[in-house]
Amino acid sequence: MRNIWLDGIMGVVTGDALGDPVQFSSREKIKKDGLITGMEDGGPYNTPAGTWTDDGSLSIATMDSIIQKGFVVPQDIMDRFVRWLYCGDYTPFGKAFDNGATCTAAIHDYSKRHDWKTCGRTGERSNGNGGIMRILPVCLFCIDQDKKEYAAINRVHDVTSLTHNHTRALIGSGIYYFMARAIVNEDGDLNSRLQSGMDAARAFYQMAESYTKELENYGRMYDIEGFSLLDEGQIRSTGYVVDTLEAAVWSLSRTESFRDALLTAVNLGDDSDSVGAVCGGLAGLYYGYDAIPADWLAAIQKRDWIEDLCEKAAAIKDDQLSD
Repeated sequence: MRNIWLDGIMGVVTGDALGDPVQFSSREKIKKDGLITGMEDGGPYNTPAGTWTDDGSLSIATMDSIIQKGFVVPQDIMDRFVRWLYCGDYTPFGKAFDNGATCTAAIHDYSKRHDWKTCGRTGERSNGNGGIMRILPVCLFCIDQDKKEYAAINRVHDVTSLTHNHTRALIGSGIYYFMARAIVNEDGDLNSRLQSGMDAARAFYQMAESYTKELENYGRMYDIEGFSLLDEGQIRSTGYVVDTLEAAVWSLSRTESFRDALLTAVNLGDDSDSVGAVCGGLAGLYYGYDAIPADWLAAIQKRDWIEDLCEKAAAIKDDQLSD
């Protein structure tokens, strides 16, 4: 029986680790030095091959919270983020690194006031990818437990808002949820499922005037087939949430395998680990765990531990009242 947690979370971790050695590198530098073709060591933090960064750590922390609570509990998730930042929990080597400024500021605020509803940053410049890069466990829980649409989006927004509480960032995570749901639950090729997810997201967010204007920031993805035809030079791979989601979806829409999707994503450079993580989550859900190259998996740090958590997550039964 398929385990969507194993498919998706190992996709996130693999994409994160694959992109780590070239993060902050320009496309031109990557092409000059040699494209990424597999797991490598080095990079800005001089890490061993298969090292995942904050994207993987915060995703695993979220997944572990859901396992322990049997539900999505934002305060418990935030408590685990504190342990990640200050104690090195959920990291490959016992120390947090590659920490985003917005996530760090929110965690510092929470550690002082312990109010998960107000610690997330709300400014215009708080639209980085630090919410979407770690949201897949919440998406998977809602998909796995067949949560109703409003309940699912409320949970996705709550957990995104722990660090990134601007409407644009919330919508980015919401679009990711709808795409993940379409990939898991629907038939057809990858682009048709991505399109279905985008259509569902538009229908949902256009019902509320407060979301309509911000939704337009994602307008280039309204037509996935047309979006896939854009030249590489028209795709940005920065840490801005819109750029990250676009780069991930563009990489998926132009390729036909897990390997090719991830290599396309990370070789865009810049915030390559996060683009790889966001792309890897959806690629894993579509192609499946068995499609992840064996040599890539073999290099993943603490692989057995992560996969064991994925098995535990798949066994969750939500005994709370239905939504």
